[in-house]
Amino acid sequence: MPKLLVIDDDRTVHRLVEKTFEETGVTTVCCSLAEDGLNLIRTESPDALLLDIMLREANGLELATQIRHLDPKLPIIFITAMNDSDTAIQAMSRGAYDYLLKPLNKQEVQDLVERAFDTRRLMQSPVHMQEATSSNEQGDLLVGRSQGMLDVYKKIGRVAPQDVAVIILGESGTGKELIARAIYHHSSRRNECFMAINCAALSDTLLESELFGHEKGAFTGADRRHIGKFEQCNGGTIFLDEIGDMSPSTQSKVLRLLQEQKFERVGGTETIETDVRIISATNRDLEQMIEDGEFRLDLYHRLNTFQINLPPLRKRGGDVQLLLEHFLSRFNKSLKKHISGISDEAVKMLLGYSWPGNIRELQAVLRKAMLMAVGPVLVPEFFPSELHGEGEDIAPPAEVKPTARPGEDFQLFLSELEAANSTEMYAEALEWMERQLITRVLTVTEGNQSKAAEKLGITRGSLRNKIRSLNISIDHVISSDE
Repeated sequence: MPKLLVIDDDRTVHRLVEKTFEETGVTTVCCSLAEDGLNLIRTESPDALLLDIMLREANGLELATQIRHLDPKLPIIFITAMNDSDTAIQAMSRGAYDYLLKPLNKQEVQDLVERAFDTRRLMQSPVHMQEATSSNEQGDLLVGRSQGMLDVYKKIGRVAPQDVAVIILGESGTGKELIARAIYHHSSRRNECFMAINCAALSDTLLESELFGHEKGAFTGADRRHIGKFEQCNGGTIFLDEIGDMSPSTQSKVLRLLQEQKFERVGGTETIETDVRIISATNRDLEQMIEDGEFRLDLYHRLNTFQINLPPLRKRGGDVQLLLEHFLSRFNKSLKKHISGISDEAVKMLLGYSWPGNIRELQAVLRKAMLMAVGPVLVPEFFPSELHGEGEDIAPPAEVKPTARPGEDFQLFLSELEAANSTEMYAEALEWMERQLITRVLTVTEGNQSKAAEKLGITRGSLRNKIRSLNISIDHVISSDE
């Protein structure tokens, strides 16, 4: 359960924050004095901090410096009544995660604090490169003994201490973010900030703003200055997922940052210097994209200082059984279940399946089966129908039917995730929505991918990639689209 600390001498702020999180499972701890706040950081180990800049007996900006010494990974969100650029710049220079303006808006507070919790989790949860049966440590685990995964572990060990850019290549669901975090936790920057951003989840304008920040008035809705990830994460590590979906404009800005460690906010002229390590990932064929003119060759070379190729689950042999054992143990705890094992028939069926969705699909399948289970052993009937009858040597189909059932309700889908205590709700919900949207548009355009890409506002190459990664089948293809 995440814990939020509030240091503010305004009692109304305490009440608003407590009201905002009273039904969310967040523990809120409030105090009015700087010294009390420092003691609470020592004793309570909060996951995020809301800190007033103008405390009666202390300056919040100066207090932040002391807090950074106590806990350098604690996301600090400043609260200020002053809407001026100097305050924002000072706050960010003291290591702030972001800042909020008074009077506080409950939704803004909730959204920002939840993002800060996510950042804290990524920084605090170590990633261990050990076998599933040999680790009792806290944190996440890279599970696997196949030769492909042993090679990945070796590469992580070699590159983590080196302050160079790393690119991780692999299919959707193979665990690229986990590899990025493993590199971070074994690097010299492990005590600094780590932030992750999915380039495919945001429009071009929003992505540029998220990465580089923007000035007030830079575009419609930009009512105040926004500090971007590259500025927030100065000295730390940024993970750019799905870099193949970056627009040419964003690619140019990222290239300049890699070359000079300098950038300007959207709509601004001030040159900002930063020192970040970039780890990137994609499931797309960047070399083909370069040939098609969709990705910059010079940026590819800058990002590709060191490359890690993550094998798909179907090529990892006995790792499937190890992963099943690992997730069975984890889900027994999170779902409060007592499943003792998987029947031989079910194991044979699971080992024979090609897992086009890789580890993410395996987790979802096992979680649903455990929710369906009525006894201590998982048998084939508890597993989805698409797993039945697939032979051991069948290669994964290039395009298969989408897993989402026609007319499946989004609220029901979210309820299933909540019931399963999913820790990847954002990724799974985003994938569900993408599948529904793309399936609908392709149906309207009768399978014409060019028209569908135009309606969606993305490139045809990006659409092809999403069709492949989401396992969408095109039943009606216009001859001119072949």
